[in-house]
Order: sequence, then C-alpha cells, then structure tokens
Amino acid sequence: MDQEMARKWLSNTGDLVVEHIDKPNGRVRLYYLSTLADASIVYNELIPKLRLLPLETVGIDEVEKQLGVASSNRVYEVQEAVSRMIHNAIYVHVEGAAFGLAIPSDGTVGRSIQAPEVESVVLGPQIAFVEELNVNLCIIRKYMPTTHLFHERLVAGTEIPVDISVLYLENIVDPENVNTVRQRIQELNVDSHLDSSILAQYITDNERSLFPTLQQTERPDRVIHGLRQGQVAILVEGSPFVLLGPTTLLQFFQSPDDYYLRWVLATFNRIMRMFAMILSLLLTPVYVATLTYHYEMIPADLLLSLAQSRSRVPFPPLWEALLMEIIIELLREAGARLPTKVGQTIGIVGGIVIGQAIVQAGFTSNILIIIVALGALSSFIAPSYMIGSTIRVIRFPMILLAGLLGAMGIVAGFSFLASHLLRQTSLGRPYMYPLYPVRFEDWKDGFIRAPLSSLWLRFKFFNPQQKKRFNREQGQMKKDIDE
Repeated sequence: MDQEMARKWLSNTGDLVVEHIDKPNGRVRLYYLSTLADASIVYNELIPKLRLLPLETVGIDEVEKQLGVASSNRVYEVQEAVSRMIHNAIYVHVEGAAFGLAIPSDGTVGRSIQAPEVESVVLGPQIAFVEELNVNLCIIRKYMPTTHLFHERLVAGTEIPVDISVLYLENIVDPENVNTVRQRIQELNVDSHLDSSILAQYITDNERSLFPTLQQTERPDRVIHGLRQGQVAILVEGSPFVLLGPTTLLQFFQSPDDYYLRWVLATFNRIMRMFAMILSLLLTPVYVATLTYHYEMIPADLLLSLAQSRSRVPFPPLWEALLMEIIIELLREAGARLPTKVGQTIGIVGGIVIGQAIVQAGFTSNILIIIVALGALSSFIAPSYMIGSTIRVIRFPMILLAGLLGAMGIVAGFSFLASHLLRQTSLGRPYMYPLYPVRFEDWKDGFIRAPLSSLWLRFKFFNPQQKKRFNREQGQMKKDIDE
C-alpha cells in the first residue's frame, strides 16, 4: 500500500501520518492516524527496533520476528489495513511483501472510572461503566473470574460499524434468549448506532410502548447479578450503559442495594417504591375527579378548606392540574439540562418562587401544589430513570380521563394500562411475570426480598439451565454444625 493509495482510502484525511525508515523512499513505511494511535509506540518501540535490521535486504518475515508480532496481525488487503488503522492500529508495510502488519495501539483519551451518577449507590461497589468497551469488559471479568462467562463480539451498522459485545454464563443462561438477542442484532439494517439506548429501541419487542423492556444500567453489580440469574448483557462501544434482558416490570423497581441491606429493610424499600408508583399515577387524577364530579366523597371539614383554597382560582380543576404538572416538568427538564450547580438552584429556588407566586396570583390552590409536588417526588423514587419518566408521561392522560369522566375515567385508564402491560413481552417472555402468569414462588424476590437463605432457587422467568443457586440442605447442615 503506497502513500497515495492510503490517502485515497482515507479520503485525504489530515491526521494520516506516514513514517519512512532510513531514507525518504525507504523500503519500510509505517502508517497510522495521529488522533487514534499512540505515537510513542512508533517512535520509542517500532522505529528503534526496525533500525537494527538491514531493511534493504530483509523481508517481511524478519520484520515480523523483530517486532514480535503474532501471525494473526497479518493484513493482506488494502481495505483491511485501512479498517485496522481506523480501529487504532499501526500498519507496517514492507515494499514487495505479500502482506503487511497491523500492530494494535490506543492513543485515545478516555474517561476514568468513577462512581455511578445516574444510579446512586448507598451500599456496594462505588464503580460505574465508562464509554470504552474493553474497559467495561475488564470490569465484568474482574468481578466474574469464571470460564463459564462467554463473550460474543458482533458488529452492527452498515456505514459506521460499531462493536457490540454479548455476555452470558453459558452454564446458566437459556440458549433461546441468547439466540434471540444475537438474531435481532444481526438482522439490523441501519447505518450506525451511537448508544445502547438506541440499540435498545431497535431490538425491543414493542418500540411503540412507553414501557422499557430492557434494563439499562451503569452499575457492574447489577449486571453481574443479572448474569448470575440467567440474563443476557449487551455492551456497546461508546456507551457507559449496559442492556440486560429479558426483564420484568417489577425489576425496574428493584435496586442492587436491596441485596446489601437486611431483608426487612429491603422489603420495606420495595413496597415503598410500588406505593410511590401508584401514588404518582393516582394522586393528581383523584384530586381532579373528586373536585369535578364527586364532591360528596370529600369530608365536610376538608371540603371547607378546599373551597377556601380554590376561592380565587379562575380555572376548573382539570386545567389547574395540567398547568401545575407542566410547570413541574419544565422545572425538571431545565434542572437536567443546565450545569449541575445551576440546575440544582433552578430546581429548588425556581420551584419555591414560582409556586408561591402562582398561589398568590390565584392561578392555583395550596392543596394542589402539595399534591403535584408529592406526585412528582414519588416518580423519582424508582431506581430506573426510564420507568420514572414513563410514569410521569402516563400521569397526563390519566389526568385528562379524570377531568372528562371522573372516577370512571380513572378506572378506564387503569384498565387500558393493565391490558397493555399484560400484552408486553421482553425478548419473547411475559413482561408482567410473576403476576402473569402467576408464580407465587417467585414473589419472594419480586414484591418483597426474602432472606438470602430463602433465595436458593433462580428466577424461573429466565428459564435457567441450573435451577439452584446453592444447595440449601448443605448450607443448613453447616449452619447447624457451627451452632
């Protein structure tokens, strides 16, 4: 491959560097992209080693031996050489040789490993994934030093190929789940992927649904727990989030911290999250429906307080509630998009100032301010950002139904929501498990978190090859001996 051909294939890129050995038209040339490869390897290792050889007489075999390059690094086609260079390699070309050498290198700057920011950690490892695929694989390998951990590398994207890694424990996972993931990725016919979130939308069972059917996490302990249960992990180059599937709706309200706490505390936290989800969906719609159609349901003392609070409000309860919900969403979005310190100020000060000003201006009542704030706060309790966002969106049609049909509208909304969830699947498996189909034995790690000694069976939802996580009888015998 000569210099003109290299520039032709790389579209005359400005970061292509060509090093000649010994003389301007030297017999050995080194090609690399200065923005990707580590130049110190070229000048501190490769060139000094090559200068020790009589380059005008030796062949490619002697160069290969001198550099200590494996035969797997041989490159026979120009296209392959360019592809290796785009993926950080340094290409060594010997004039007249049948093949060249691609030496791996990485001069890119990556983010250092830090604590999770989206999924906060109370107890457990203070470590999160980064944007580099190999670093993420290293993290998982470090915490799972087992030969049963299988790694399949796939490529997706016709114009801009992106590396995708599929991980699973081959002695536990259901092969059908692996085949489903592999088939959906291989059948993709798109130009490129930029993130695991985009990939999740392509391979999900129902892309029109608001509910996520694949877990996204930046926490290695959640991924390791999922792999041990029989889930399949999908890692994408350039994304700090890992996909886990199949999954159920209940798993979006579970946190890895649940397994670090005592079972009573973990169970209490899970029940609180379920209660918060229902509260977030029902609180504002019930307020609207009650004030619009069902005054008789309100106690007399509370009705008097409501009447006094709404005496200056010119809007009906429906428009009043929608106005406040929209303001809350505007504050939330502004706080998320602004820099961290400014965003916190907007969220706290803006909420207090705007809320007080709206009440004084007579646009809303104090009671609705409290209700909307509680509903918004409840939606943030979910450990998963995706499911929290889904709950906030669903709250708007529920408010509209409550304002138009009253209690019947709320019942109709919940009926439609239940029928939709019962039809959903995750990689072909029922999304509402263990509620549908009913499996009471799996409730001990669903709605509640039973003592760890009781979780000796893996979740049947994943159809694992090994049903038992540990031998319960031997564990009990050991405990009796120790006592």
